[in-house]
Amino acid sequence: MRVAIPLSGGRLSPHFGHCEEFALIDVDPETQEISRSERLAAPPHEPGRLPRWLAEQKATVILAGGMGQRAQMLFAQHGIEVCVGIGDGDPEALARQYASGELQAGENLCDH
Repeated sequence: MRVAIPLSGGRLSPHFGHCEEFALIDVDPETQEISRSERLAAPPHEPGRLPRWLAEQKATVILAGGMGQRAQMLFAQHGIEVCVGIGDGDPEALARQYASGELQAGENLCDH
């Protein structure tokens, strides 16, 4: 699986649409081993762009602190699973926790 995590200052950004970059992490769901991790600058923010761009990057899931309902629907249309309410953390550790089923999601930090 390829996990996308929006980052600001190298840590999970509270709102995916305002991040500086994305960590794209390939993790094996069976072993939680990371085979590849890269960081890419986020494209310019415009409605609907991030779901398309992350689909082009072959992301299968996005972990975010907060995300509006419309964005969640757009990700779903691109076959990308959305997990919101994720707290701050190291991107690789978050990806491993997600792959192992141990990641604790909280309340969506976005209200639009």
